[in-house]
Amino acid sequence: MDRRIDIGLVEPSETHYYQPLWTLVGRGVVKPETTARPTASVMPKEVVWHRDRVGRIDPSGSRVELESGRTLTYDVLVVALGIRLAWELVEGAREALATPEVGSVFSVESAPTVWEAMKHFRGGTALFTNPVGPIKCGGAPQKIMYLAEAYWRDQGLRERSRVVGAFAGTVMLGVPEINATLERIVADRGIEMRFRHDLRAIDADEKVASFRDLESKQDIPIPYDFLHVTPPQRAPIPVADSPLALAEGPNAGFAEVDLHTLQHVRYPNVFVLGDAADLPTAKTGAAVRKQAPVVVANLRAVLEGSELPKRYDGYSSCPLLTDVGKLVLAEFTYGNTFAPSFPVDQTRERYDMYLLKRHLLPLLYWHGMLKGRA
Repeated sequence: MDRRIDIGLVEPSETHYYQPLWTLVGRGVVKPETTARPTASVMPKEVVWHRDRVGRIDPSGSRVELESGRTLTYDVLVVALGIRLAWELVEGAREALATPEVGSVFSVESAPTVWEAMKHFRGGTALFTNPVGPIKCGGAPQKIMYLAEAYWRDQGLRERSRVVGAFAGTVMLGVPEINATLERIVADRGIEMRFRHDLRAIDADEKVASFRDLESKQDIPIPYDFLHVTPPQRAPIPVADSPLALAEGPNAGFAEVDLHTLQHVRYPNVFVLGDAADLPTAKTGAAVRKQAPVVVANLRAVLEGSELPKRYDGYSSCPLLTDVGKLVLAEFTYGNTFAPSFPVDQTRERYDMYLLKRHLLPLLYWHGMLKGRA
């Protein structure tokens, strides 16, 4: 293909973050500022950067309206708006985040609070939540739970601490080979798992979190002395409010795309990349890394009027931190099919996989993924 492709990128943020390290920020291993770069420093020079927010997507007219009032037109659109943290769905959550016992590794502002609360915990009930619906980095709610439990054990606090995982799901992880390992870790460490528990409200004054038991439909209050909150997450509003969105079902609002080509099912000149897509796999950076080359090749094919050459197999991965220096690397494709890529036993806790997570993957991200080299 010889003709020039003009590329515009709508991105309002002045700072770009490597979010996978926020879990280790919550454990005090990583400083939050090391996860950040100026957006200008990672922006390709050939791209026209529109420092604005998307207000509305009009796929029928091939237009994107920006919050500033400007309108951009396109031949082909790539939607990569991520996922929205829906704190408003948990009553009292924002107020609770302002208290010293409550934090979340799902924002760079709150992740350091998790470490402060972890250090000041002196026993009692430590509560970790995981909501209904898709979230980015689905393993993060249990990663921080393992890290906290291991820290308190090292500090001699474990005997007077109750560690509770109140998760809306039914298993630790959907990949059977990895789930067996995680179930053993939970049992060995005496972590109390309460599945089918969905956080609905937090009373920060009384230090009580209220859950809906998704089986009995009863409201279950659990007092806490430490609380890590994973917020409910929803499709970004410009996607959810557009014709791109799936209209109904548990993933309503996310963009409806072909599972393998990542092309929208109704608008062939639209592709969706990353968390905003309704794909039955984990929403991770590893998934985006595999999706991006598929979108690039298939987008070029649309411009050329040829058949779409690339297919995505649902690959994602979840580096499950279980302690500082220990990690279980889950890699899988559609159907939660275990797909390890290293010639080692990835079903057990490993130090080499921890080094991969802590040191190599950030380098791969900043110097490989963001530059289209990996």
